[in-house]
Amino acid sequence: MKTIFALFRVLPSLMAGAHLTGVSASEPEPTVTLEAVVVRNRSSDLTGIAGAASDGSVGHLELESRPFLRRGELLEVVPGVVITQHSGGGKANQYFLRGFNLDHGTDFAIGVDGMPVNLRSHGHGQGYADLNFIIPEFVQRVDYGKGPYSVHVGDFSSAGSAEFHLVDRLPSDFGRLELGENGFRRMVAGGTVLSSETLATTVGFEAMHDDGPWEIKDNLRRYSGLARMVWSGAQGSRTALTAMLYQSEWRATDQVPQRAIDSGLIQRFGTLDTSNGGETERASLSFDWSRPDADASTRFSAYVIHYRLNLFSNFTGFLNDPESGDQFNQRDRRAVLGGSVERTWTTTVGSRDLSTAVGLQVRDDLIGQVALSQTAQRVLVANVRDDDVHESSAGLFAKTSMQWNSRVRLDAGLRGDFYRFDVESDNSENSGIRMAGIASPKVGVVLGPWNRTEVYFNAGFGFHSNDARGTTIRVSPVTGEAADRVDPLVRSRGAEVGLRSSVLPGWVTTLAFWQLDLDSELVFVGDAGETEPSGATRRYGFEWANYYRASDWLALDVDLSLTNARYRSAGVEDRIVNSISTVATAGVVVGRSTGWFGAMRLRYFGDQPLIEDNSVVQPSSLSFNGRIGWRTRDWEVSLDVLNVLNRPNADIAYYYASRLAGEPASGVEDVHLHPAEPRTYRLGMTFRF
Repeated sequence: MKTIFALFRVLPSLMAGAHLTGVSASEPEPTVTLEAVVVRNRSSDLTGIAGAASDGSVGHLELESRPFLRRGELLEVVPGVVITQHSGGGKANQYFLRGFNLDHGTDFAIGVDGMPVNLRSHGHGQGYADLNFIIPEFVQRVDYGKGPYSVHVGDFSSAGSAEFHLVDRLPSDFGRLELGENGFRRMVAGGTVLSSETLATTVGFEAMHDDGPWEIKDNLRRYSGLARMVWSGAQGSRTALTAMLYQSEWRATDQVPQRAIDSGLIQRFGTLDTSNGGETERASLSFDWSRPDADASTRFSAYVIHYRLNLFSNFTGFLNDPESGDQFNQRDRRAVLGGSVERTWTTTVGSRDLSTAVGLQVRDDLIGQVALSQTAQRVLVANVRDDDVHESSAGLFAKTSMQWNSRVRLDAGLRGDFYRFDVESDNSENSGIRMAGIASPKVGVVLGPWNRTEVYFNAGFGFHSNDARGTTIRVSPVTGEAADRVDPLVRSRGAEVGLRSSVLPGWVTTLAFWQLDLDSELVFVGDAGETEPSGATRRYGFEWANYYRASDWLALDVDLSLTNARYRSAGVEDRIVNSISTVATAGVVVGRSTGWFGAMRLRYFGDQPLIEDNSVVQPSSLSFNGRIGWRTRDWEVSLDVLNVLNRPNADIAYYYASRLAGEPASGVEDVHLHPAEPRTYRLGMTFRF
């Protein structure tokens, strides 16, 4: 794999002189007929299409118009989602939605054209979802939904899900260069070859470097590549074959104790361990085929993924090891294989239209190594545990939609998921095989439309899987004491009532009142090598999302999310740590296809409890990002200003015990934070060919 990834470093020079249209300037371009693509976005009227008020879609132009600091912020197009970071830029981001601290992806399912991003039984955290391999310029749209109401999504989808759809072809070949403070450099280029009337090949490459504001420079280096071939066949069939490659290396400034900053031991952007960081790589090949028939359609997809992570972190200083420090190393090496098949058909029962979908999804994670070790300055001190895991699953689903009359649509679905966990541990007592299954019924009622307004009622069951190692554990690898096994699959129950309205041209508004219960939020804690139980939880809330395309040069959006998140039957210590109760975002985009353009975005998230009795909280955060630029049909230049007001926000904060030099062996309970980056300027230039 290293040989393949090394090719990325020479691709920029190879592409610099290449014209990717595949047609010389003296030759007329061939007429190419490709399957029509329906482009949806937040201004699209989804009445008659959406199954819930919280369903939505965001198109390429909206993604392109947003200034953002990090790759994961692509998901902030989903109303109510907050993206932060607690360590180096090469790790997966922190995700927050509907009162969940989703860590790096638990309870939020992410996919790319049918290929999963969440990694189960992962070395750093269950459901780990690293979006850094996605190149934003090649995303056609993002479809999203919230709550466990869709039969198409199983594991990790209780809070919601998002699916990235890549472009079939680019509107023009392009090259883009970005330069910014703190050693930020990014180059991306791509183009489409139209080699026949039925075949389009799109290729792209990205290289990026960033040091960040940290005293110990991140020295983040990222390389990504994409090659995608799309065929349009007979009878409207479509075939896509996509290869994606990604590699990254970085150093990291982890969260640090507030007292270390207050005492002057370190500066705000300093660190207590200069050797933290990591490296990761991902390669995938995916296949997608679909064909519509007269009254039916069929879709088949398959994928294979290679993945590797080597991560060094230290969150507690010298609490556990007063001599060498508490750095630990997490390693994950795996191959993921899977695919799906779905058949949809329509019939008429009496005078009523009936649409039925039946499908099968399979996945196999061959995890050759998932390991945890104690290290000092990246040198091995002791192994904690080292496992070989084989995790397999199959999901069967069926859904029926009946148009009862012109104002009532009924949706009913059932999903069944079956899992097999096979763990071969370096401690034979923690080895074993477990199997589990779970059924998840879903139901929805859609009333309307009346005056371009629909009302939705949804209810459903969902689940998330726990780490395979936690399902077979008997002995703690840290203490040697007996350890309790966790349930392999954890049930969730959700309900939602809402509406969608487009009564004014260009304006779409959605309202949703929702509730979600989880039987338990048991997860395997990769940082400790064992499971940590929590109680049953209940979350409920309100969401109001608005998007208004006021004219061909002005678009506005305003979203508000309010959530109450509590442990059930927990007394006064019922707060869910890091649950955000209030999220508000707003934005304005101005400009036409040529001339001046700009954007300004506001993001606010409220304070959050850091311990269960709410006696320690992280303060609220308010930030602004802005962009201004000029474009012609062939080029554009823009300036992004991130954190415009230079507010000293914290990206994330936790409350736990750590130990600095000279402190008692028991450590000191304290707030540990990862500061948000200060005001940052980035200049971008794009050329189209």
